[in-house]
Amino acid sequence: MNTTLNMTTETDHASYARCISASKKARWEIERDVIRGRNFDPSKKFLPDGLSLVEELPFLTPTERRFMSQIQGRTYANMFGLVERFICAKVMEVSQDHLLGDQTALEALVRFSDEELKHQELFRRLEQMAADKMPAGYEFAPDPNAVAQAVLGKSSWAVLGLTLHIELFTLVHYKQSIESDGQLDELWKDVFLFHWKEESQHAVMDELEWVREDQKISVEERDQAVTELIELVGAVDGILQAQAEHDAGYFMAHLEREFSGEEAQAIRALMLKAYRWQYIVSGVQLPRFGEVLTSMITPEQGARIQAALAPLMPAA
Repeated sequence: MNTTLNMTTETDHASYARCISASKKARWEIERDVIRGRNFDPSKKFLPDGLSLVEELPFLTPTERRFMSQIQGRTYANMFGLVERFICAKVMEVSQDHLLGDQTALEALVRFSDEELKHQELFRRLEQMAADKMPAGYEFAPDPNAVAQAVLGKSSWAVLGLTLHIELFTLVHYKQSIESDGQLDELWKDVFLFHWKEESQHAVMDELEWVREDQKISVEERDQAVTELIELVGAVDGILQAQAEHDAGYFMAHLEREFSGEEAQAIRALMLKAYRWQYIVSGVQLPRFGEVLTSMITPEQGARIQAALAPLMPAA
């Protein structure tokens, strides 16, 4: 074992310690603190317009826009349950490097994995509640275990990069869109408030572990890892394409009117655009993610990433 690579600097040690303090302060329980005996209000939106992009379909009525936001919100919760399956597994894996090293780092990462397990349970609970309130026929297509196995087959560098991207956009979505929207269902809004409280320290640890992993690998391994990160983004987009098609069909099947062929195509295109915006574009455009990524890679590798993202960027 290379003990040098398993040691943390004083600065990193202090960062892990702050994460522990934040974790203790933010600690919450699903039923006691979040749900509190409540249920969803079908008359309210689940996602703000800045995430759902429903305002881009002027032919929809307010009721139809609200229903679309609820469908997207249901998928939004399920997507977090999906990604947190592989995030938890990866955090447990990288924590092994600290078993006989910095015990503060180890405790912070153990807390991280414990909170991710709780988040998965929360999102499973939300799906059960949404299923009771919404029409039958909704399906979340991807299998979390199958996706996790595929993702974890990639290098730790690539997985940690994708993880930081996810954690950062989670924070920004809440602070810039969800928190300030007074038209959202109160329970749904609280779910992402409490989620944000714990994800804030997760993003710090994602960055610490990604940088630590970067210091362990060779130039050749990093170049391959960049390729794998691109592949992971492509795999995410494949999931989004399939789910957007299903959700658009579910949306149109439960309305009391028919859409023209042009309108139906616009609905499908908007659903995919919104999902690409939520899960890919809004994250890669964040300055902090760009700063960390570019500090590790060459300009040529950066150009490869940009070329791979280019077809998705109209979602901006």
